[in-house]
Amino acid sequence: MKVEQPVLGRRGTMLLLIVLGAFPPLTMDLYLPALPQMAENFSTSHGMVNLTLGAYMVAFAVGMLFWGPLSERTGRKPILFTALAMYIGASLLCALAFSIESLIAFRILQGFAGGGITVVGTAIVKDLFDGRERERVMATVMSLVIVAPMIAPVLGAFLLKIASWHWMFIALAIFGCCGAALVSLYRDTLEEKSTGPLVHAWSRLAVVLLNPRFAYLLALFAMVPMCLMAFLGIGAYVYIDGFGLSEQTFGFFFAFNAACATLGPMLYLRLARFIPVQRIILGCFAVLITGGAVMILFGSLSPFLFAAVAAVSTVSVIVVRVPGTNLLLEQQARDTGSAAALIQFSATLMGAAGIQIVSLHPEDLIWNYGLLLMVIGTFCATLWLLVQRHPFVAGKLPQPL
Repeated sequence: MKVEQPVLGRRGTMLLLIVLGAFPPLTMDLYLPALPQMAENFSTSHGMVNLTLGAYMVAFAVGMLFWGPLSERTGRKPILFTALAMYIGASLLCALAFSIESLIAFRILQGFAGGGITVVGTAIVKDLFDGRERERVMATVMSLVIVAPMIAPVLGAFLLKIASWHWMFIALAIFGCCGAALVSLYRDTLEEKSTGPLVHAWSRLAVVLLNPRFAYLLALFAMVPMCLMAFLGIGAYVYIDGFGLSEQTFGFFFAFNAACATLGPMLYLRLARFIPVQRIILGCFAVLITGGAVMILFGSLSPFLFAAVAAVSTVSVIVVRVPGTNLLLEQQARDTGSAAALIQFSATLMGAAGIQIVSLHPEDLIWNYGLLLMVIGTFCATLWLLVQRHPFVAGKLPQPL
């Protein structure tokens, strides 16, 4: 590590990074089993309930743009404490929501705070590690963070069985308190803070975005999370309303998908020892295209078949995420907070778009999801083929051993 952590040490620092990375999946997935019930309790449509997901993600994305550059000026730790305090308060307000409109409003506040937690976590990885070590750390953190969506729907289904959906948000507030306790032991990793007017911090976003290499890769890799978030948006409706499964059974099916996803980062590290990263990424896009076709033709026949295709597609998305994020960070020697903010902002915003797109025709959710997989896979494969051999890509990727 480039900055020692006298209290946390290496293991404690890894735990901190895992906890910070777990906020988005926990906040998204914990209450997924309750979505159909919430639509009934609030006497509203699935589309309105899905706005609690979409609105959270948009606010989360905007929050990252706000907090990321600001952390370059104030340091990482003050931003973490502020965002966590806001997150805890917003979670408690969500638990007290009296209408779908108020819940959406409080989810926006929760998402804005969550954006600060996530983007600073990404920036800390860049602060502490370089090159292959950073890639290994990212893969390890990502693998363990994916345990969160394995546990979240099962825990959510359990809470739903013994209490109401309100307790899910109380659980998130408690998790936020645990995160704050870890942050109190963390030594700030930003060695050189930016100076000048406060507004100058946010102007660095434009500086990073005007880097054509960064912008091109951002457009490519930001599209991929749409495939994962689309599944999160329709999963409960497909399994519970479409296949007639209980909330508890849905939790186990969802956990299966998340368990497969944990294989993604480590699978990438193993494959990268023998196969050029360019081929791994292209292969993942091919899997998305094939998975989309299979989903359209056969996905509605069985929940097991639907789960299998969704799991393979999810693994492909996760495999791409490790080299994609590292490659984007390599394009910027400075402005780490701004680069991390733009990476996470774009992925989250496109993910929110994926949820809304796949929900446009609720009577054809599986078909919509399959078509989305095919379109995104084809689009990303085309962009990748055009750029994969350029020096700013090939020269930044690790070579097989």
